[in-house]
Amino acid sequence: MDSETAQRRVRVWDLPTRLFHWALVALLVISYVTAQLDELDWHMRSGECILALLLFRLLWGLFGSDTARFATFLRGPRAVWRALRGAGPDTALGHNAAGGWAVAAMLLFLCAQVGTGLFADDDISEQGPFAQFIARPARKFLTGLHDRNVNILLGLAALHVSAIGFYWAVRRKNLVWPMIVGTKWVPSFIDAPRMRGLAVAVGVFAFAAAVAMWVASFQS
Repeated sequence: MDSETAQRRVRVWDLPTRLFHWALVALLVISYVTAQLDELDWHMRSGECILALLLFRLLWGLFGSDTARFATFLRGPRAVWRALRGAGPDTALGHNAAGGWAVAAMLLFLCAQVGTGLFADDDISEQGPFAQFIARPARKFLTGLHDRNVNILLGLAALHVSAIGFYWAVRRKNLVWPMIVGTKWVPSFIDAPRMRGLAVAVGVFAFAAAVAMWVASFQS
């Protein structure tokens, strides 16, 4: 086996990124179900937890492990086109160029969902933590955006699952397993990504959680 075909197993996803991913999946399901059941107390608690996760992920995208950093996977149009075509060997350690922009879109609309939720008002008993600081028409407008943005998130989630299915069925690439165990097989000539220490992640998450708790303290 020559150097171009030899492969080795390397760690591509650190534990904090994997925990973020699966915790976010669980909390999004909880948020959707509690909204449908009008369990708004639990819906808001879930939203506050998602806020902490998003703050962590945004910071981890700047200071975290190589594969978690936005600068690593947000690439130009040519790289996106090559990824969509599936041209060449799989040399992407984490998200490929197309998947990277999909992640960015999901994070963007999740931030919009949480942000509008902070000002939402159901006109009955529940208000977002910052709803008290803006006028009623603005609250109604942001509440409407909060409700409609759910459909965009559902569409992005469906696209995400479909892409995973496509890669598994057509390109014979399992994208889920590396996000569970953290490792994948890559060509041996590719250097393993640098991983940030767990202590750094704990510190970043502690800061994110503190901000989320401060936001929640405005809840009337």
